[in-house]
Amino acid sequence: MSGPQESTSFAALRGQLQEAAAAFAGGPDVLEGILLGLVDDVDRAVREPLEIFPVCHHSPASATAMARRLREKQPKVVYLELCEDMAPLLTELRNCRLPVAVQAFAGDVDGFPQEWAPLSVVAPITEASAEYQAIAYALDTPGVELVLVDRSADHVFQWDSRGETGAEDGEAPEEPEAALHGEAVGVGIGDLRPRFAELEEHLLRHGKVRHWSEWWHQYVEVPLGDGAADHDTYRQVMFLIGSLFRRLAPGDGARVRVDEDRERYMWTRMREHMGATGTDPADALYVCGAFHAASRVAEFGVDGSDTFTVSPRSGSTWQYGLIPSSHAAIEAQFGLAAGSVSIAATEWAKSLKRTRVQPYRLAGQTGGKKRPAKKAATTQRAHVSAVPAMDSAAGDRLSGFLRRPPVIDTLDEAELLGWSVDIVRAARRNGYLASTADAIAVFETSILLAGMRDRAKPTPYDFQDAAVTCIEKDVVPGRRDVRRLVEIMMGGDRIGQVGYEALPPLARDVHDRLAPLGLKLQQRGVQRALLDMASRPELRACSDVLWMLRRLMPHGTARPIMGERKLGERSVQESWDVALGTHQRALIELGYEGVSIEQVLEQRLRRDAYGPRATTATVLAAVEDATLYLGSRRLADELGTHALKVLATERSVDGAPEVLRRVRALLAYYRTSEPVLPAWIESFVRTGYAHYCTLLPTAFRDEEATVGQVAAMLGFLFSMESLALSLGCDRAQLELAVAQSHPEDPSKTALLWAARVQLGTLSRAELRARCDGLLDNPLVVPSYPRYLSGFVHALEPVPGLADVVVEAVSNAFGRLPDSVLLPWLPLLITTLRSGAADLAPLLIREAGRIFPGRLEALDAWVPPWRAPVATSGAVRADVGRRGAELLPAHPATCDAVADLLGCTEGWARPGGPVGAARSGVELLAAHPATCDAVAELLGCDGEWAAQADGARSPGASLTSRHPATSVALEALLAGG
Repeated sequence: MSGPQESTSFAALRGQLQEAAAAFAGGPDVLEGILLGLVDDVDRAVREPLEIFPVCHHSPASATAMARRLREKQPKVVYLELCEDMAPLLTELRNCRLPVAVQAFAGDVDGFPQEWAPLSVVAPITEASAEYQAIAYALDTPGVELVLVDRSADHVFQWDSRGETGAEDGEAPEEPEAALHGEAVGVGIGDLRPRFAELEEHLLRHGKVRHWSEWWHQYVEVPLGDGAADHDTYRQVMFLIGSLFRRLAPGDGARVRVDEDRERYMWTRMREHMGATGTDPADALYVCGAFHAASRVAEFGVDGSDTFTVSPRSGSTWQYGLIPSSHAAIEAQFGLAAGSVSIAATEWAKSLKRTRVQPYRLAGQTGGKKRPAKKAATTQRAHVSAVPAMDSAAGDRLSGFLRRPPVIDTLDEAELLGWSVDIVRAARRNGYLASTADAIAVFETSILLAGMRDRAKPTPYDFQDAAVTCIEKDVVPGRRDVRRLVEIMMGGDRIGQVGYEALPPLARDVHDRLAPLGLKLQQRGVQRALLDMASRPELRACSDVLWMLRRLMPHGTARPIMGERKLGERSVQESWDVALGTHQRALIELGYEGVSIEQVLEQRLRRDAYGPRATTATVLAAVEDATLYLGSRRLADELGTHALKVLATERSVDGAPEVLRRVRALLAYYRTSEPVLPAWIESFVRTGYAHYCTLLPTAFRDEEATVGQVAAMLGFLFSMESLALSLGCDRAQLELAVAQSHPEDPSKTALLWAARVQLGTLSRAELRARCDGLLDNPLVVPSYPRYLSGFVHALEPVPGLADVVVEAVSNAFGRLPDSVLLPWLPLLITTLRSGAADLAPLLIREAGRIFPGRLEALDAWVPPWRAPVATSGAVRADVGRRGAELLPAHPATCDAVADLLGCTEGWARPGGPVGAARSGVELLAAHPATCDAVAELLGCDGEWAAQADGARSPGASLTSRHPATSVALEALLAGG
């Protein structure tokens, strides 16, 4: 058909269908109207002056017919049913290995519900597809214009009735095989499948097939792709199928409206282009899905009405690129049977060999076989001479095609035998106990199944069923079953690749910066990279890129094996597992957000910090990442200042543990790497101190606040206390907050006792007495594990209570009978494991220090809390003698301690007058923190004796708490 048809008669076909309707229904009824309507649709489409070429998605028969028609007609304009805003990317296909998908991506949503973000539309393209043949012809033929006429990606979502129907052309898949497409909405040419479930079930049942892909292969692909169907027959059959599925589709208003709007959109765009360029319809070709070819809208045709108004696009910012695709991703996204696209690719190669059709292929296309130019030209001339001239007045071809008996395809024994041998070989490699007998069984069973299904030649689907039956035997010894092995043997899950030149600037920048590693970054799979920054300093830049990729990309893209990056720490040697080629789609989508990974990371950190759900902990995490990966003091200061505002608005303590952990890490980093603390972190400590003091009484009473969260608040207050007081905070605020706290939960009660010990309002002796009272009360014993949980959590704010906690646990095990101890022992273990697992090491170390290290020493061992108190003068003299010996041995240390304690009157040397220096007891009273530190240095950790005379001097309370330290210091300061 070289030009438009002015008169095409389907009178014979109408008569046949009327007779069939009368025979089936017993007279004229709805059935007759449907059947005659099919003929009217075909007649209307055939008579259209602008030649319509109907296709099916990823159909080898459509691709073959398309290549044949393009070489014969040589149109000057090709109108293609594809999103019009994807046109600029099609030239980049020559830099890729098919299959790939053209993607439109919008991260910033404007005009759509925020929960839809990010928006993504993909149009997968394979070599065995009619759209690729049209694209390759138009782009590589001089003087040919390719015009995309379908609605834009923005209109895909404008017309999306989400929640009522699905996506128009394909639902966002959930299968893991569709990972290459993510959650994108799929669009493509020729989504040809019955939308009437009963019709599809009827076709499958009477066709003796399992799924729609097999039905299409058997009853459409084979008859149209065997070379016997000419161009007019192909068009009319596809028009008929599209009209049938359309007329029998459910009357879903939203879905029908979208279909009709798409057709109005496309015809409006084509008429606009022909009017603007003066294109003759006879020189153009309209490639669209068969479902949309037989349209009944008023805008149909070059003479249709111009009543459709294209709505403006939304304010969303769309980015465009090519992403890798695969056969499995296409199958999952468009609801095709597993392996059907791979089988179609195999059938496409066989069809080209059988029909001698020369396909179109983009110049420079990677991933395909090179064909000699001379041979290709000879093949093309032979093909053109063999194709009969198309009659412009060609009439009804459907009647003859429908009456023609099915073509009996002779059995290709060599092909089937090769399949049988190959599948047995693959099965043995995957752990199956397959043999030559199984190959013979598969061969014979394939023929048997084809005969049972009225097929003379076994199809790949028959062979697949036979292989499963004869080899698998309900046992899968390896990772792959036999069905999957057949799919691999038939072509496998071919995965496309986007070439370097087609990558966005960010992706090319990543490849360039990682080039010193010497890896094949485009290659799929995991590669090991070894970085020795000591001998090759230039690899530090690669290390920075890898750490940022680990932060931004999906898990597995860049995985550190050796080396770590923490605040203030940099490894000199690192080992990485890099799989950049496997996650190429994610890298390309990352390129939609910026031109460098630093820019993208900064944008994401700002988005996390300034988001509506941002908490103080998330903002501090952004500050840490900005320092860790970007080394940006400017960004860290900005985000840290924002953390102050977020903290002031929080009224819960949910994030207190995370806030405490991150503030401690940042403080430690700034104290070691900066000359002064940043202003924002000083303000944060000052604000946080007042903020948590205010929330403390409420948190103790709040049932939803866990003991770990309250302990984190106290940890912040106690660990930041010295810095907060130096910045102008008032300690009385903390003392008042603790005094106003009255918890009811046992674990929080124990935590409050520990806080009071830290503040000095509760002595250790009183705390021990309260623990003993709990064990003496039979009504409290069942809840004793919860008290212990509170004490363990108290090690976060008051780590010096580790010995008291060990004592409390030991007393419980020593005093309680087994009848009481054993029932709550599991509760104790689970409570400690679930609520204080990170604090258990501190408790274990303290227990290891207190308890004897050998079994034989256990009998004579006396717990420190039960040991007699040494208060004799001999002990005091001995301690003083040790202190006197330390003075001449360490004069510099003695001077430093004197400065710390405020001793300005000078030290008494050994043998000098006693009392020449200030009293040690007075110094202890003035400097309790220094007293504790010196006690640890001197190893004075024994039990302390209270004053014998009971007098209460200014340092009496300290003396009772730390007598050994007092004696040692007095000896040091007074010279013994």
